[in-house]
Amino acid sequence: MTLPVRITLRTIASLLAISLLAFAIISAMPSDPVAIAIRAWNLPVDGEIVAGLRAQWGLDRPFLERYAAWILRFFSGDWGLSFRTGEPVLDEFLRRLPLTLTIAFSGLTLALVAAVPLGFLAALKPRGLVDGVTRMLAVLVQAVPSIWLGLVFLWVLGVQLRWIRPFSRDWSGLILPIALIALHSLAVLTRVYRRDLIDISSQPFFRTALAKGLGRPAALWRHGHAHALYALLSAFRAEASWAVGSTAAIEVLFGLPGIGQFLVESIAARDYPVLQAYVMVVAGWLLLLNAGIAASLAWLGGRRA
Repeated sequence: MTLPVRITLRTIASLLAISLLAFAIISAMPSDPVAIAIRAWNLPVDGEIVAGLRAQWGLDRPFLERYAAWILRFFSGDWGLSFRTGEPVLDEFLRRLPLTLTIAFSGLTLALVAAVPLGFLAALKPRGLVDGVTRMLAVLVQAVPSIWLGLVFLWVLGVQLRWIRPFSRDWSGLILPIALIALHSLAVLTRVYRRDLIDISSQPFFRTALAKGLGRPAALWRHGHAHALYALLSAFRAEASWAVGSTAAIEVLFGLPGIGQFLVESIAARDYPVLQAYVMVVAGWLLLLNAGIAASLAWLGGRRA
C-alpha cells in the first residue's frame, strides 16, 4: 500500500473516530438544549412544545440512530439548524470561516516564512543579537498568555500610541490578532530551526565541508537546511494545533465574528449542531494538515537518506 493511500485511510478513520467521540461527549453534556431554548425564546413550558422541539431536533431517538443520521447528513452538506439562531449551521460557518482562516493562516505563514532567515542568522552567530532577541521572544511568549499579551498590545498600540484601530471592521482590525499568532509561532519555530542547525554544525561532515574551503554560511545552508527543515515542519504541526484554540480566544478578545466567537456563544446554549460542526471542522483542518506534513516529512526523509 502506497504512502498516500495509507495517509488517506488513516485520516478518514481518525475523522470518523473523532466524530463518534465528540458526538458522545456533546450528547452527554448537562442541561437540556430544549429547556435552554424555551427560556431564551420565552416560550411557555408546555409538554407538546417540548416534545415537538425534541422530535424536530432528533433528541428523542436512540444515540446510535442519531449519530448515524447526523454523520450521513454532515458529509452530504446538511449540518443541521442552529438551536440558538435557527439558521443553517453550514451557512453560519461559511460566513465566519474566512475571517478565522485569515487570522490563523496569515499568522502561521508569516511565522514560518520568517523563522528560516531568523533561525539561520541565530545559528550563524549563536550569541549574537538575533539569537538573543529570538531567545527573549521565545521566553516571553511561553511565559505570558496570548490573551494577556493582546490586552497589553491593545493598551499600548491602540490606546496610548494610537497606531492602530484594533476594533475596526477593516483590515487594520486584523493586525493585532495576526501578529499575536505570528509572534508565538515565530519564537518557537525560530528556536527549533536554529537548534537543528547548531546540531548539524557539530557533525564531522560539516567540519569536513569547512576544511574543503566552503564558508560557514554556505556550509550551514547546504548541509543543514534540509535537516533543520524536517524539525521545523514537525514543530509547525504543533503550532497549527495551538493556533486553533488561540484564534478562538483572540476572536473573543477583539470582538471578531469568526467561528471561535460563534462557538463560545453556542456553548452556553448547548447548541449541539454548532458544537459538533466545530469539532469536525477543527478535526478536519488538523488531520489534513497532519497528512500534508507527514507527506512532506516522508519526502524530506527520502532526500536525507
